[in-house]
Amino acid sequence: MMTVHKVSRLTGVSVRTLHYYDQIGLLHPAGHTDSGYRLYEEADLARLQDILFFRELEFPLKDIKAILDQPDLNREKLLEQQIELLRLKKEHIENLLSFAEEIKTHGGKHMDFKPFDRSKLEAYARQAKELYGDSEQYKEMQAKAGNRTSDEEALLADRFMLLFKEAGELKNGRPDSPEAQNLVRRIQRFITDHMYRCTTPILRSLGKMYSGGGEMTQNIDSTGGAGTGEFVDRAIQIYCDRAETESSAEK
Repeated sequence: MMTVHKVSRLTGVSVRTLHYYDQIGLLHPAGHTDSGYRLYEEADLARLQDILFFRELEFPLKDIKAILDQPDLNREKLLEQQIELLRLKKEHIENLLSFAEEIKTHGGKHMDFKPFDRSKLEAYARQAKELYGDSEQYKEMQAKAGNRTSDEEALLADRFMLLFKEAGELKNGRPDSPEAQNLVRRIQRFITDHMYRCTTPILRSLGKMYSGGGEMTQNIDSTGGAGTGEFVDRAIQIYCDRAETESSAEK
């Protein structure tokens, strides 16, 4: 085992930060010395590595904790998602760098706004406005978006579309499978955490939107492959049917 000071020297994470991660339940040490100093084992260092990956991607600490605390966490799948997000971030930075170099070369006369493209999230916002207009959900979505930078918005859109990439890997299976239903649960939680409270009726409406054609369906199918939007819709309808049945049984 390693003391908190050795972990700090190895990773570059300050002792104060490691103490804070322990306090909020993000990274508990495996044990303590007789004097009360924190001790970390290999599994703790692996979790810290995951935390640092997500921090590099600008994930909020509460989101990192929610991801890493999943009881059915698949570390191989987690690493694949981290790699994909890092590639997207790299691509975004490279596009901005190329854009800046073009501006320098052409004396500020080169006009190209693709590096600032936020079309996926903006398409979602348009769809949400059509569905909910001036509802509390839409106002909540606008309020949350107002607190994010353009880079955070772009990363959020990429993270959201990664869920549909996973759906594309499941679309040849059953929409009522545990994997598909767990994915729907994660979509609902993601929307609630980052956009607005996604109730069962809203989720059901979103499912219809995902399979209904138009820009949102095109984005989903381009991410997960043809038929992904339809598959997600079927999985969502099953999920909502079960949620409503359980709710009726409790009354």
